Amino acid sequence: MNATKALDPLDPAHMMSLRHWENPVDHNELSSMDSEAIVDCGWGRLIFGQTFADPQMLAEVICREQPGRRDIALYLRDPQVVVSFAPQELFIDPSFTFRLALAQALDVAKNNAWIVRNARAEDAAAIRRIYQARQMVLPNRNFFAGLDKRDEIDMLVAEDSDGRSILGVVTGVDHVRAFHDPDGGASLWALAVDAQCSHPGIGEALVRALAGLFRERGRRFLDLSVLHDNNQAISLYEKLGFARVPVYCVKNKNPINEALFLGPDPASDLNVYARIIVREARRRGIGVEVLDAAHGFFRLHLGGRSITCRESLSELTSAIAMSRCDDKRVTLKVLAQTGIAVPEQVEADDPETVADFVAKHGRVVVKPARGEQGQGVRVDLCSMDEVRGAIEAARHFCDNVIVEQMVAGDDLRIIVIDHQVVAAATRRPATVVGDGSTALRRLIEKQSRRRELATAGESHIPIDDETLRCLRAQGYELDDVPPSGARILARKTANLHTGGTIHDVTPALHPALREAAERASRALEIPVVGFDFMVTAPDREEYVVIEANERPGLANHEPQPTAARFIDLLFPQTRAATRDESERRMNAT
Repeated sequence: MNATKALDPLDPAHMMSLRHWENPVDHNELSSMDSEAIVDCGWGRLIFGQTFADPQMLAEVICREQPGRRDIALYLRDPQVVVSFAPQELFIDPSFTFRLALAQALDVAKNNAWIVRNARAEDAAAIRRIYQARQMVLPNRNFFAGLDKRDEIDMLVAEDSDGRSILGVVTGVDHVRAFHDPDGGASLWALAVDAQCSHPGIGEALVRALAGLFRERGRRFLDLSVLHDNNQAISLYEKLGFARVPVYCVKNKNPINEALFLGPDPASDLNVYARIIVREARRRGIGVEVLDAAHGFFRLHLGGRSITCRESLSELTSAIAMSRCDDKRVTLKVLAQTGIAVPEQVEADDPETVADFVAKHGRVVVKPARGEQGQGVRVDLCSMDEVRGAIEAARHFCDNVIVEQMVAGDDLRIIVIDHQVVAAATRRPATVVGDGSTALRRLIEKQSRRRELATAGESHIPIDDETLRCLRAQGYELDDVPPSGARILARKTANLHTGGTIHDVTPALHPALREAAERASRALEIPVVGFDFMVTAPDREEYVVIEANERPGLANHEPQPTAARFIDLLFPQTRAATRDESERRMNAT
């Protein structure tokens, strides 16, 4: 981990701002600020330890956390003493506290691609979606409705310049307004950026905007808490001038915080697609045995039942069902026989047949008959030279190659588990946004790093012949500098593994698409499957099915409960309690 700098202990501002928790609190100091100060932040209570004179009372207050919330007690003079009063319920959080002195303002860079503004009640759904995708606790909907009446809380959002989407969110707490803090402090909480965002710098812009707001208000410092191993966030905060201070948090030993006090996770070496399933199983008390972390194999066992899985592929999927999905020729043949709409296709063996097919359809797709993760797939080919080159490239992945009718529209992935639709999401090709000064190569590299971080290394944008072809079709080369705000496609395909982004549309899914997906899963006789649809829109009934994936990535579809429904299928005896808990949480929020 990168070394972190600490504030100079002799700095007068540092000494002033830490006095209330480094020294015993006396009645004279408490008289200048509210005692036992607590702020409801939506996801839980922020409890200010320096306002409590009695550590036992502070421990009791922390233990009063409501179910499904995450309370945080900060600025405790002696956290170990507080924990000693409830050692079975409380723990010292393994986080660092960072502080930014607000004597000098952070520059707020202007960007035409987004604006930073105050959050509004109508932003609630978008903010909750971002938090849920980042596995953060959701503020309840009533919290947003009352934001305009909360002087002590400032929630900012970054909004796309077209006004259609929220890209990120941050919450600030004004300590002076919260409890008349004589140190003049403020703190930053719940910074989150949409994992599918293609704009760089959203998190930094939100931090800068919040720091500027508190500086204008006359606050002296801005504190934040970050997990000790979150190197990406730590690097950002140090870049902005934040420095470590010896301030500690205490939290409750609740299910939300389990990873912080239980020690190493046995699933930590698994990829994100296996990990989401294993964690859901552990949460239900199902035993886990990791067999081959590198390839995603694990065994789940409960009572006398034991099932081996490779990510979302389990022993419940038969070899016949798997082979039907594995060969794209067979997939479409089976689906067509049951009345499912599919595109036309021909095998690439006969040049004359391929030439006639291209002439008939004008635009085609070339893909290996067998393969995954978009390898060897080339989209929107119009000339025979392009088609011949694509066929040759596809043969590096499979001897059998398909030429397929290209169907324009939205790329829609539908997850079906136990023959019921669980999630649907549109997939968009990798895109970069010009800033007027950076070359396309650098923009693609930076966006690729963001996608890798957002997907635990599962997504990146390759710079290869297909990328060059895509750029040239738009009139660009890798070393060109696109104008500010220009959106440039880096790939034609929307596959996640080549940098595509995925956007949940489950609530808007048309009943005809839902029915087609469920009927297709029965036709293939497969219990877990991800279908690739091409649609005019997710809420319209026109479609064709182009592929079926026997091992779909369930982690790509949060906030939908894909892992929960998968474990329901494998261990149905655990289903009722899980759904009862899920419904209780939804009602609470």
